[in-house]
Amino acid sequence: MSDATTTIEELRNAVAAFVEARDWGRFHDPKNLAMAIAVEAAELMEHTQWARSEEIPARLANDTTRAAIADELADVFCYVLSFANATGIDIATAVRRKMEKNERKYPAQDYRGRYE
Repeated sequence: MSDATTTIEELRNAVAAFVEARDWGRFHDPKNLAMAIAVEAAELMEHTQWARSEEIPARLANDTTRAAIADELADVFCYVLSFANATGIDIATAVRRKMEKNERKYPAQDYRGRYE
Protein backbone atom coordinates (compact mmCIF):
# COMPACT_ATOMS: atom_id res chain seq x y z
CA MET A 1 0.00 0.00 0.00
CA SER A 2 1.41 3.40 -0.97
CA ASP A 3 0.22 6.97 -1.43
CA ALA A 4 0.19 6.36 -5.18
CA THR A 5 -2.28 3.49 -4.95
CA THR A 6 -4.36 4.20 -1.82
CA THR A 7 -7.38 6.48 -1.83
CA ILE A 8 -8.44 8.76 0.97
CA GLU A 9 -11.69 6.80 1.08
CA GLU A 10 -9.79 3.57 1.73
CA LEU A 11 -7.93 5.18 4.61
CA ARG A 12 -11.13 6.72 6.01
CA ASN A 13 -12.81 3.33 5.88
CA ALA A 14 -9.85 1.62 7.58
CA VAL A 15 -9.87 4.16 10.40
CA ALA A 16 -13.67 3.94 10.71
CA ALA A 17 -13.51 0.14 10.94
CA PHE A 18 -10.80 0.35 13.61
CA VAL A 19 -12.87 2.82 15.66
CA GLU A 20 -16.07 0.81 15.19
CA ALA A 21 -14.45 -2.48 16.26
CA ARG A 22 -13.54 -0.86 19.57
CA ASP A 23 -16.82 1.04 20.04
CA TRP A 24 -14.91 4.31 20.26
CA GLY A 25 -17.31 6.30 18.09
CA ARG A 26 -19.06 7.73 21.13
CA PHE A 27 -15.75 9.27 22.23
CA HIS A 28 -14.81 10.55 18.78
CA ASP A 29 -16.77 13.78 18.71
CA PRO A 30 -15.30 16.79 16.87
CA LYS A 31 -14.04 18.48 20.05
CA ASN A 32 -12.16 15.43 21.30
CA LEU A 33 -10.79 14.64 17.87
CA ALA A 34 -9.56 18.22 17.38
CA MET A 35 -7.81 17.98 20.73
CA ALA A 36 -6.30 14.62 19.78
CA ILE A 37 -4.98 16.11 16.53
CA ALA A 38 -3.28 18.89 18.52
CA VAL A 39 -1.77 16.44 21.02
CA GLU A 40 -0.41 14.17 18.30
CA ALA A 41 0.92 17.15 16.34
CA ALA A 42 2.81 18.21 19.46
CA GLU A 43 4.28 14.72 19.73
CA LEU A 44 5.37 14.99 16.10
CA MET A 45 6.99 18.35 16.82
CA GLU A 46 8.97 16.87 19.70
CA HIS A 47 11.13 14.99 17.21
CA THR A 48 12.51 18.23 15.82
CA GLN A 49 12.25 20.44 18.89
CA TRP A 50 15.51 22.26 19.55
CA ALA A 51 17.08 20.87 16.39
CA ARG A 52 18.47 23.26 13.83
CA SER A 53 16.95 22.89 10.37
CA GLU A 54 20.20 21.56 8.95
CA GLU A 55 20.15 18.72 11.54
CA ILE A 56 16.78 17.34 10.43
CA PRO A 57 17.98 15.34 7.39
CA ALA A 58 20.37 13.37 9.61
CA ARG A 59 17.56 12.57 12.02
CA LEU A 60 15.39 11.37 9.15
CA ALA A 61 18.25 9.22 7.86
CA ASN A 62 18.22 7.25 11.12
CA ASP A 63 15.78 4.36 10.59
CA THR A 64 14.60 4.26 14.21
CA THR A 65 13.99 7.99 14.39
CA ARG A 66 12.33 8.04 10.96
CA ALA A 67 9.98 5.22 12.04
CA ALA A 68 9.05 7.09 15.23
CA ILE A 69 8.36 10.26 13.24
CA ALA A 70 6.29 8.27 10.73
CA ASP A 71 4.25 6.83 13.61
CA GLU A 72 3.48 10.30 14.95
CA LEU A 73 2.57 11.57 11.49
CA ALA A 74 0.27 8.57 11.08
CA ASP A 75 -1.35 9.33 14.45
CA VAL A 76 -2.08 12.90 13.32
CA PHE A 77 -3.50 11.71 10.01
CA CYS A 78 -5.62 8.98 11.59
CA TYR A 79 -7.24 11.55 13.85
CA VAL A 80 -7.72 13.89 10.88
CA LEU A 81 -9.48 11.05 9.06
CA SER A 82 -11.60 10.34 12.16
CA PHE A 83 -12.49 14.03 12.36
CA ALA A 84 -13.59 13.94 8.72
CA ASN A 85 -15.63 10.81 9.41
CA ALA A 86 -17.26 12.36 12.48
CA THR A 87 -18.15 15.61 10.71
CA GLY A 88 -18.91 14.34 7.22
CA ILE A 89 -16.32 16.67 5.70
CA ASP A 90 -15.00 15.49 2.34
CA ILE A 91 -11.25 15.95 2.62
CA ALA A 92 -10.51 16.14 -1.10
CA THR A 93 -13.16 18.83 -1.60
CA ALA A 94 -11.97 20.78 1.44
CA VAL A 95 -8.33 20.68 0.31
CA ARG A 96 -9.18 21.73 -3.24
CA ARG A 97 -11.31 24.63 -1.99
CA LYS A 98 -8.56 25.73 0.40
CA MET A 99 -5.94 25.57 -2.36
CA GLU A 100 -8.17 27.74 -4.57
CA LYS A 101 -8.44 30.29 -1.73
CA ASN A 102 -4.68 30.15 -1.20
CA GLU A 103 -4.06 30.67 -4.93
CA ARG A 104 -6.08 33.89 -4.77
CA LYS A 105 -4.55 35.00 -1.46
CA TYR A 106 -0.94 34.16 -2.38
CA PRO A 107 -0.47 34.55 -6.16
CA ALA A 108 2.70 32.73 -7.21
CA GLN A 109 4.02 35.74 -9.10
CA ASP A 110 3.83 37.84 -5.91
CA TYR A 111 4.95 35.26 -3.34
CA ARG A 112 7.55 33.11 -5.11
CA GLY A 113 10.48 32.63 -2.74
CA ARG A 114 8.83 34.62 0.08
CA TYR A 115 7.96 33.05 3.40
CA GLU A 116 5.60 35.76 4.63
